[in-house]
Amino acid sequence: MQVSHAKTPSSSSQTNPFTPKASLIRYWNNHISNNLPKPLFLFSKASPLNAQNSAILTNLANQNSLSSHFHSFCSLADLYCPFNEENHSLTQVSDTNKDSNFAVYSNKHFANYGSPKHTGLDSFKNYSDGLNNANDSFKKYSRASTSHRETFANYENNANVAESNFTSYASGATSGSSEFNNYDKLVNVPNLRFSLYNPDTHNHKLSFATYSDDTNSGSQAFISYGKNGNSSPNEFNNYADNSNIIGSDFTGYSELGKAGNDSFKGYGQSGNNPRNNFKSYGLGGNSGIDSFSSYRNKANVGDNSFQSYARNSSSGKVNFAYYGKSFNHGNDTFKEYGKGSVGRGSMVFKSYSMDRTFKDYVLKGVTFSEYNNFSTATENSTSSIRDSGNSVNRWVEPGKFFRESMLKEGNVIVMPDIRDRMPKRSFLPRVILSKLPFSTLHLSEMKEIFHALEKSSMERVLMNALAECERAPSLGETKRCVGSVEDMIDFAVSVLGHNVVVRSTENVSGSKQNVMIGSVKGINGGEVTKSVSCHQSLYPYLLYYCHSVPKVRVYEADILDVESKAKINHGVAICHIDTSAWGPEHGAFVALGSSPGQIEVCHWIFENDMAWTIAD
Repeated sequence: MQVSHAKTPSSSSQTNPFTPKASLIRYWNNHISNNLPKPLFLFSKASPLNAQNSAILTNLANQNSLSSHFHSFCSLADLYCPFNEENHSLTQVSDTNKDSNFAVYSNKHFANYGSPKHTGLDSFKNYSDGLNNANDSFKKYSRASTSHRETFANYENNANVAESNFTSYASGATSGSSEFNNYDKLVNVPNLRFSLYNPDTHNHKLSFATYSDDTNSGSQAFISYGKNGNSSPNEFNNYADNSNIIGSDFTGYSELGKAGNDSFKGYGQSGNNPRNNFKSYGLGGNSGIDSFSSYRNKANVGDNSFQSYARNSSSGKVNFAYYGKSFNHGNDTFKEYGKGSVGRGSMVFKSYSMDRTFKDYVLKGVTFSEYNNFSTATENSTSSIRDSGNSVNRWVEPGKFFRESMLKEGNVIVMPDIRDRMPKRSFLPRVILSKLPFSTLHLSEMKEIFHALEKSSMERVLMNALAECERAPSLGETKRCVGSVEDMIDFAVSVLGHNVVVRSTENVSGSKQNVMIGSVKGINGGEVTKSVSCHQSLYPYLLYYCHSVPKVRVYEADILDVESKAKINHGVAICHIDTSAWGPEHGAFVALGSSPGQIEVCHWIFENDMAWTIAD
């Protein structure tokens, strides 16, 4: 593929009438009726392709051949494409008998590392920290080792789309320990797989502390984890706390284990709709002890499945303390739980809440203590603070939602983290975008174009975007996903007319701190109006979810430093006046303590998101 290199902004290529940006300027002039200054923040996201490369890629798109030129397509068009799924180079270490310290290390693949090692310590600190696409694999790591210790501290934190694969990790190890501290914290779309992790071990301790906290829409799979283990304790502390839609699968976990001791403490606490599946967990185990303490406590909704849990076990003990005290009703299913178990088994449920299904449950040795309707108590306690705006559940970030009355000059409020954590990408030219498939029916073609492997993080990215874009609109909502500036203009004009303006918050100053509200201006005179809001979705090219809802008020406000009163930002906020069609589990009601249709809800327009309105 012969391509030309894009020139600098000062070169003549910027005035070439055949570039995508030149075409966009003409499109704007023909479809926007006012003469207000063009929004530079929007135009900066247009395709950077020069005329020649645009023509080449357009021709390849017409021939359905972009997949064959994947790397050039991604690089020239400024897309987000993780190439490392195809490039699993292995890390070589000269002397495996020495202790290893991996600090500020990233995107490596370890095969047979530390195997068979006696004693020693390997430390992974700040590993793959802050990367957009962290992709690490540990294959047969620490296999058959003795008293070997591994620590993963601040592993893949603040990453966007993290993918880790631990296959046959610590297989046959004796003694020793593995520690995961602050693992995958603040990650968007984590995809972690522990396959045959810690099998056939003897007294090898595993500890997961603050694992997957504050993550968004990811999954973890533990397959045959701890199988045939002997006296190998596992600890999950603060696992997936404050996370949004985390799915965890524990299949064959501690199967045929002997005297195992597994502890889940603060697991899924204060999360939003956590989904966990324990299938054949502890199957055939001998004298195992499992403890679930404050499991999914204060979570919003959630769905847990315990299928054939502790089935055919001998003298096992399971303890559920403060399990499932969800803010909103969730659903837990226990199917064939403890079936076929023998000996002095003990299963205790303490302060366990409602909405649970027990199928084929073995009644022998089961105690339910303080089994109560926690949700009703929560609703009663919530009603007294619905109008105060105080937070009643901490999984929603402080300041993410607020009441309209807070948007007054002189008020001090918490500004949420409005920084854009998405990878940098550009829109595609419409002529190329129109040739690319985008529907669940054509998922296989999409995966081929973007080289998304089966069960990979990229496959999940594609599927998440499709789920969001193909969701039916809520009552009164008009929505569209757009991958070009021209498509965004078309949607905004179809809702608001040709006399429109687009705004975004000026910068990210004030994020995650108290700020003072300065002068406030209501758009369209502060009257209830229509607006089109556009929010980024994670996808290889820049993709926005744009939607319009009736009855909103839009504001511009100066953001001041609390101490100096100096202006540090200029924010755009939107207040939804009618929330009657929103779901009761919406984060705004969890944060503000109310219910649909009872209050208005306001939020800031975050970095790189935008709001379109009729021009004043």
